[in-house]
Amino acid sequence: MSEKKSQYKTISEVAEILNLVNQKTGKLLTHTLRFWEKEFKQVKPKLFAGKRRYYDDATINTLKKIKYLLKDKGMTIKGVKKALSSSDNNIDVIEKSNINPIELKSKVKKISDLIKKLKN
Repeated sequence: MSEKKSQYKTISEVAEILNLVNQKTGKLLTHTLRFWEKEFKQVKPKLFAGKRRYYDDATINTLKKIKYLLKDKGMTIKGVKKALSSSDNNIDVIEKSNINPIELKSKVKKISDLIKKLKN
């Protein structure tokens, strides 16, 4: 079992890696991973005893790309499917350096307000 643990991650571990956590309750959003498994043919976890899902590194990297494109870039599921299946699949996902869209919107508004004040 320890060899399997080193090669594969459980659905909960992958949800933690991807930071798929409900902000209010702190619960892991494992249902999101199960949904993405149905939507994206590239996500194929291994099913072992008891129908538990185990993810290898390649699948985790694909999930990181999916999360980045959906959550950070705001793409649609259809757009992400096209991006993943294109021959130029060099999507670079850099953890922790992604810009949060809500923070960006707030900063843009502050800058816009400052520009308005300067014009007056």
